[in-house]
Amino acid sequence: MNTQIKTMLVSLLMVVMATASSGFKNTIIIFIDDLGYGDTGPYGVKDIPTPNIDRLAKEGVVFTQGYVLGTPCCPSRASLMMGMYPQKFGKYGMSRGLPIPSDKPTLAAHMKANGFQTGHIGKWDIGAKNQTPLAVGFMADAKQPPMKVYTQEAMEEISKRDKVLYKTLKNREGRSMYIYIKEDGTEGWSTEYDGDMAVDFINQNHDKPFFLYFSPEAVHSVNNEAPERLRQRTTAPEKRRALAGQIVSVDDQVGKILDALEKYDLRKNTLVIFSSDNGPNPNEGGSAAPYKGGKFGSNTQYDGWVHVPMILSLPGVIPEGETFHGLASTLDFYATITALNQVETPEQCDGVNLIPYLQGKKEGDPNEYIFWLNNDPEDLPHRHLIAARWKDFRLYKNKETGIWQLFNMLEDPRENRDIAASHPEILQRMIQKYEEWCETHVPPPATGFIQKGSYPETPQGYGLWKGN
Repeated sequence: MNTQIKTMLVSLLMVVMATASSGFKNTIIIFIDDLGYGDTGPYGVKDIPTPNIDRLAKEGVVFTQGYVLGTPCCPSRASLMMGMYPQKFGKYGMSRGLPIPSDKPTLAAHMKANGFQTGHIGKWDIGAKNQTPLAVGFMADAKQPPMKVYTQEAMEEISKRDKVLYKTLKNREGRSMYIYIKEDGTEGWSTEYDGDMAVDFINQNHDKPFFLYFSPEAVHSVNNEAPERLRQRTTAPEKRRALAGQIVSVDDQVGKILDALEKYDLRKNTLVIFSSDNGPNPNEGGSAAPYKGGKFGSNTQYDGWVHVPMILSLPGVIPEGETFHGLASTLDFYATITALNQVETPEQCDGVNLIPYLQGKKEGDPNEYIFWLNNDPEDLPHRHLIAARWKDFRLYKNKETGIWQLFNMLEDPRENRDIAASHPEILQRMIQKYEEWCETHVPPPATGFIQKGSYPETPQGYGLWKGN
């Protein structure tokens, strides 16, 4: 054995020993797009098999009161990555392209600064155009493959059998959402490609502490391109058969990730978080059961638009096969990951470390209150939302009447009975807390956060609005 090889082996051994003795826990956040609360096995679905998500649930804790704090996708993702309520950096609605704070670290940047390899795969939709994953803390960003472009003849054929898919493809100039072209010229399914990239990231970084943000486009509509080989693995009715096939594909990728961790004996050293960026698309048969709501029309006013599946798993640290009923949110991911690794949690973080609650060291709700506000007049009107949670109660301001309403989510999960009149003390308590929370906001575009070149002028339509 020559000297160079010996030196390489010694260096590799030192890295492995340092990693093992550091106490660091790898983290993988699996963040699905538009996955409904009621559309996976741990949450009661019957017509879509999700054996790998079920496996994750058996190896961890299933949250029944897990929430996203910004809606829809863009603010939801930005708040997760910053660990902050989006209104604290001027994001009061979709406001796609509005920068995230440049003077505060993203979760990726913070973990990178503390010795972690950081990787992003899939959908981004965070910050300004120049705030790419590689610009805000990620060391690796999976390459996007070329997507299939339908011929004119194919588009004409689709127009005859699927008006919804045709409209979507036409708006994309025939470019597919989910079918990509492999190097050999054959077609592939992009959700599977994303899963392969996740395995590749683990293969490359298994001997170092790592943080992976896995965020496939799935199951964002339109899912009508889902191949029959995926659909036929479900018993879903026709309305949700395409969506069901896509969820099956998502489950397959969860399996790939867990298997890759097992391959390197990393399962007990890796926190896996599974969740969604907002509630389901009811137009495709997505379900928030037993709650009501989703991402279109009047459905966005109900709890199901912000109430999402949430599973945390770290065998040996987090209990296995249990259910947790405390109020939690995606803001808690940042604080949980840093605390788990004994890394300082930045002051910006609004979330809390969930681990002590899951271990029974702390009792009650991790978050006493959770708040929502989308009052951006430039956003789609149906996304307007003013709401709060406290214990079993949901406070909501009807966008048509401007009247506060109150619901008991434990007794009335579908929000059919307004109990504001019979519980005036609870109503006033929650309104007061909501108003106090609003005082922590900043007027957009969040002075000092805009990076030069991101916006040529102050963006219009974002901020605190009179009457709200």
